Amino acid sequence: QVQLVESGGGLVQAGGSLRLSCVASGSTFSGYNMHWYRQAPGKEREIVAVITPSGQTYYPDSVKGRFTISRDHAKNTVYLQMDSLKPEGTAIYYCNSDTVWGQGTQVTVSS
Repeated sequence: QVQLVESGGGLVQAGGSLRLSCVASGSTFSGYNMHWYRQAPGKEREIVAVITPSGQTYYPDSVKGRFTISRDHAKNTVYLQMDSLKPEGTAIYYCNSDTVWGQGTQVTVSS
């Protein structure tokens, strides 16, 4: 069974940092783009970072310069380093690849 499992969420003050992890099991995702999304209460899910198999990255303007996505092929793991967090970053963060989604990890940023 193919699974993505996120971890690393929590409560942090505005301006703080968190590092999310997404571990893939049941299959290798080394040949796929990996994505991080987030969904805030009452809002649509939005993409926050993408990384290709070769390591190219993409970020929307809302997080560019503050978030960094990386991957470790050997560990089948993708990371999302989030710095200078803002209260509007409060959301459930999801890992995704192809049609597989993780269960999400809650990030709460207090003002």
